[in-house]
Amino acid sequence: MQNSAHARFAIKSWDEKPYSEGRDLPRLTRASVMKAFTGDIEGEGQVEYLMMYLKDGSATFVGLERVVGRIGAKTGTFVLQRIGVFENGQAKESFSVIPGSATGELQGLRGHGSSAVGHGMEHPFSLNYDLA
Repeated sequence: MQNSAHARFAIKSWDEKPYSEGRDLPRLTRASVMKAFTGDIEGEGQVEYLMMYLKDGSATFVGLERVVGRIGAKTGTFVLQRIGVFENGQAKESFSVIPGSATGELQGLRGHGSSAVGHGMEHPFSLNYDLA
């Protein structure tokens, strides 16, 4: 049975540093980001993003995020794999729960979602999921 969890997340911290850059090269950065989730998903997320910026300001990124908290009444942790692009002031990404990454009452969690958000500190978040 497919379920949907609707939440919001607030960015608590964003620490981004370049790890490779040079003349006529795309800039590569790593960002450590802390989030707080409220709604159908309650808890905290910690994500590590790797990003590549082009001269026009657009970027491509990948990330792994561990979420600690609850979905509905079930508690545990899970890891999201994220992939996306940043263009024209908007980050568009897709994400999925990495199979086998969930713990506690969330063990067996499978899910996915996508989003398109602009700059800001708080954003909507929806996860379509099954819990075996």
